[in-house]
Amino acid sequence: MNRRFVHLHLHSEYSLLDGACRIKDIPKKVKEMGHDAVAITDHGVMYGVADFYKACKKEGIKPIIGCEVYVAVRSMYDKDRNLDYQSNHLVLLVKNEIGYHNLLYLVSKAFTDGFYSKPRIDIELLKGHTEGLIALSACLAGFIPRAITAGDYEGAQKHALLLNYLFGDGNFYLEIQNHGLADQDIVNKAIQKISQQTGIGMVATNDVHYLNKEDSDAQAILMCIQ
Repeated sequence: MNRRFVHLHLHSEYSLLDGACRIKDIPKKVKEMGHDAVAITDHGVMYGVADFYKACKKEGIKPIIGCEVYVAVRSMYDKDRNLDYQSNHLVLLVKNEIGYHNLLYLVSKAFTDGFYSKPRIDIELLKGHTEGLIALSACLAGFIPRAITAGDYEGAQKHALLLNYLFGDGNFYLEIQNHGLADQDIVNKAIQKISQQTGIGMVATNDVHYLNKEDSDAQAILMCIQ
């Protein structure tokens, strides 16, 4: 049991038709596992943040507020069916009150200005709103992992350096995950190389969508409905 490990990539029921972690049960499970903090990073939304905060405080668990935002391939204002339907994931975690307000702003603008299939931000919007935030490069749907699996190592490294510049040293991390997927093995090896060449730190996460192994069937049903 490692009390220093903290789940920094977790989807509650507010990652609609995807996450199966009930907010009321998250801090209880965290406490059971011997951890003392946990993050919420729902897809594109912050619907569950208030309830999550209260539930964690009730159990004596430190709540880390976050969101796995969707980043437009081009501009968040571009909405061409062939070019802009897919977006890239990026995990944002709050460090302080300034970061919380910046994350609220980013997620709100993603809906009011960038919505196209999903609420989207873009790099231009990020540029003025990174203070108080920590960014993780996300799952296989992040820009960097996608570039790696497409054979564009140079593009992946360039994007990592861009994000490190935008968020500042120590506020951007290359995310590694291992869920038994072949592509993750490829991505993890490349990410380790990028980390060695750039000095950007790495962080190990699980892409948590349910709390117990036996909940996997229920989560699979959600995905089928989606």
